[in-house]
This record gives sequence, C-alpha cells and structure tokens, in this order.
Amino acid sequence: MIWFRSFCFNILALIWNVGVMLLLLPSVLLGARWVLPISRLWSRGLLVLLRVVCGLSYEVRGREYMPGGPCVVASKHESAFETLVFPVVIHDAIFVLKRELLRVPLFGWYLAAAGNVAVDRSGGAKALRHMVAEARARLAEGRTIVIFPEGTRVTPGEGGRYHPGVAALYQALEVPIVPVAVNSGSYWYRRAFAKRPGRIVVQFLPPIPPGLDRRAFLNRLRDRIETASVTLTQEAAGKQ
Repeated sequence: MIWFRSFCFNILALIWNVGVMLLLLPSVLLGARWVLPISRLWSRGLLVLLRVVCGLSYEVRGREYMPGGPCVVASKHESAFETLVFPVVIHDAIFVLKRELLRVPLFGWYLAAAGNVAVDRSGGAKALRHMVAEARARLAEGRTIVIFPEGTRVTPGEGGRYHPGVAALYQALEVPIVPVAVNSGSYWYRRAFAKRPGRIVVQFLPPIPPGLDRRAFLNRLRDRIETASVTLTQEAAGKQ
C-alpha cells in the first residue's frame, strides 16, 4: 500500500508541478515579488498531496526562536521535504543552492526569478564571496536565508561534514543563525521512492548570536542540530 500511495503521489505531484509552472510562467518575467507567492502555493499543494495521498503530515516546533529581524536558518537536510516546508513556514524564504539547479528547465527559471542564492560549489573562495554578497542583498530586501550546512541530504542518524559556507555567512552577515532539526528522513528516505505515513517534526532551536569565532560557531551549530535531530529520529522510531 505504501508503494501504491507513493506512486499516486508522484503522478499527482508531476501534474501539479508542470501545471503550476506552465500556467504561471509569465510571472518569471516579473521577478521575486510574484514568484515567491507562487513558490508558497506550489509548496502548499505538494504538502497537501503528501498528507492526503501518503498520510504524511508535519508539525513545527520552536517558532518562538525565530528572531523578529534578519537571520539565517541552518537546517538539517534528510529529504526533499525541507525544500517544500520552508517556503510555507517562513515568509519570503529563499535558499542557498547549487548553481546546477538553475539549469533545470522551468524549475530553474523559477529558482532564479525568486532570488535564490546559487553557489558554484567548485568555485572556492570566489564562490563564497559571491554567496555572501548575494545573501547580504537578499537580507536587505527582507528575505530569510535558508542554508543546508551539510550541502546535501543525509541519512537519519548520520552527521555529514559542515561546509564553510554557513560559517562564511555567520561571520560576514553578523545576524543570528537559527539551527533547525528534522526527522523527515525517517518517513521520506533519502533518494527513496516510498513515503511512509506519519508526522514529520521540524524543530527550530535557539538562535546562535553573532560574535563567536569560526570553530566555536560550527561546533555549537553542529551540536545543536545533530543532538536534536537524533532525538527526533528516536521519537519517530517509537511511533512506527
């Protein structure tokens, strides 16, 4: 049954994706003011499909830890779910993402028009400087930056290497970094077809204020995210 429901979700999601992107394609020419609301609509539609078709819902904890002003959200990344939920739970959220995604037909056009920060992961220091400059400009526009410190999806219970990009943003932008833990990989496995029913938890954690040195910041960020994510994974295991 899980495989059948997952198959139905994939078909309906494909129809939704193509339909939204083609129908609202002119908005790409109008910029982020129009595209960001569309990204929220797109995400909400897929989240509804996940809940109705796959029985997979979500819960957000710790909203009170989001500052009232500019900040960067640094989230654990266990499945594609994170790319769907943040446009819904964070107003005008944009992502730090790999530049290759901008080349995807239709989808990449929307990513670029929304003002997401694209990074050439092979570009070294120059790419980091570009990322910081773009992120600073987006913060000045009132956006919230979402970054996945490990750079890719990881299996629940595994902690990947935290890349220098998040430290570069922390030191250059001098705004709070809000860690986020998830247990999405317990239900929607990394690179897996099946989506198990249940309730994903997205947990915002106490922000890390500016002022720490690079090593102290990364250690604190990693400790908060990994500790909370392990706890959420254990919570999910107890419900299955």
